[in-house]
Amino acid sequence: MFDRVDAGMCVAMTSPITLAECLVYPYRLNHAEGIRAFADLIVRGTHTTFQTLNDEIAHHAAELRARYNLALADAFQIATALYAQCDAFLTNDTTFKRITELDVIVLDDFETN
Repeated sequence: MFDRVDAGMCVAMTSPITLAECLVYPYRLNHAEGIRAFADLIVRGTHTTFQTLNDEIAHHAAELRARYNLALADAFQIATALYAQCDAFLTNDTTFKRITELDVIVLDDFETN
């Protein structure tokens, strides 16, 4: 999937939630270069759109959280993807499969070569 994004075959949509989640490990390691590299890729990556949060996304996140009993960050991720009219949601977490408003793709579903 990441090769497809790199090749321009599809566009990745990221959010401040994605950025925060990806920066935890480099911050734990106090790895400044890793922090910069992740931030550059997630916020300004080629074929990547960074969607900021707004009140409409917040309302939808609350609705999704109530409906699916999602953690707040997870509800924001789904609400942001829906707001940005994403075709699919890529994740490592199979619990997102219960979301019906969006095609959820779990990385484990891909065959490795």
